[in-house]
Amino acid sequence: MSEEIRELADILKESDNVVFFGGAGVSTESDIPDFRSSNGLWNEKLKINFTPEQLVSHTFYMRYPEEFFKFYKDKLIYPDAKPNAAHLALARLEQMGKLKAIVTQNIDGLHQAAGSKTVYELHGSVLRNYCEECQAFYDEKFILGSEGVPTCPKCGGRVKPDVVLYEEGLDQNIINRSVEAIEAADTLIIGGTSLVVYPAAGLIQYFNGRHLVLINKSETNADRQADLVIHDSIGKVFREVMELMGEKL
Repeated sequence: MSEEIRELADILKESDNVVFFGGAGVSTESDIPDFRSSNGLWNEKLKINFTPEQLVSHTFYMRYPEEFFKFYKDKLIYPDAKPNAAHLALARLEQMGKLKAIVTQNIDGLHQAAGSKTVYELHGSVLRNYCEECQAFYDEKFILGSEGVPTCPKCGGRVKPDVVLYEEGLDQNIINRSVEAIEAADTLIIGGTSLVVYPAAGLIQYFNGRHLVLINKSETNADRQADLVIHDSIGKVFREVMELMGEKL
């Protein structure tokens, strides 16, 4: 094992208030692709070349709802995805009393599926959907099973995913709780994110603890601020770290 892995294990052993801030790289190891990797997607019906960001914008949702849901169901919901080693390790660290919160940019619910309890979902979740008229709740299976635009069986209203679309604001309550967790942390681990999506990426400025750790396959603009930087697979890193701590995933 590398010296960096051993150093991270030592940091976790001495820490008792760890917060994990994660992005798409955490879920790609569960075979959920980062949709931003597509440069542009041609929609034959509309004859317009859209970027993935445009396809999940509030404007596109309102203007082209059928095309929005076609893309949404095809590219953002992965019902067969399973938690990977990183998800499982974080859940175990929470059970050990070390990890106090996960702040995630992901919308797949895999942290909760792994057993994590305190998860702040900055961008919402594909697992939650609500009627825009009567607020009735529907799960992701309802969305996947709907033809065209999902409508509420109770009132006929459109059912909207509880996901923060581009051009929409983040939930202030979630932001506040995330900030409180990061401010209180003695160790902040940032993993699987290039830290380019704001305002979420700006939350790390609230960290004043002892150890800032960055785990990402590529460099980020925060590497120089970190006490420890590991450029490797996040699942591999956490699996090896947990082994050094005497925990089997």
